[in-house]
This record gives sequence, structure tokens and C-alpha cells, in this order.
Amino acid sequence: MRYVLALWALPLVIFWGWYGLSYHDIHFGYVMLTRQAHDLVFQLYGETLGIDPGIIPGMVAKACVLDTLILLAIYAFRRRRQVVAWARIRRERYLGVISSPNA
Repeated sequence: MRYVLALWALPLVIFWGWYGLSYHDIHFGYVMLTRQAHDLVFQLYGETLGIDPGIIPGMVAKACVLDTLILLAIYAFRRRRQVVAWARIRRERYLGVISSPNA
């Protein structure tokens, strides 16, 4: 599961790192991190997809959230016994079902 998490997180970190640096024109001398490259990339994607380039980052963000939710659901399903036991303990503590050891 850790490889799946790594393969999920690596592209997100690379894309959003590039997006943030290029959006704010923090280029450190690299052409790909300039605002002009940022605008060109999204203009090309917009023309290819036939949509406004301004909505592409929002679409990517929604896709990242959906992927994250799917991955968390798979992880929770794989660990469902531990999750149920944890939830049961939390519920019992909240409702006061478990008595103190001194009682």
C-alpha cells in the first residue's frame, strides 16, 4: 500500500509544486517555472480540450480530490477491522460505557 501512496503522491507533489512556482513566477532560472511557460501550457491544454484555460486548474484540483477520496476508501476498506475497532473504542469512551479501572 505504501507504493500505491507513493505513486499517488509523487505526481501530485510534482504538478502542484510546478503550478505554484510557475503561477507566482518563482523560476530560479528555469524557463519551465516562468509565468509565460505556465500560461503557454494551460493555453495549449485549453486549445487541445476545447475549453477555457482558466478552468483547467480547478478541474485538476477536483480530480485530485476525487482520486484522494477513492484511495482513502480503498485504504479504509483494507483496514476495516482496525477502523471498526477504533470507532468502537471511541464511541464507548464518548458514551461512557467503559468504566474506569479504579471502579
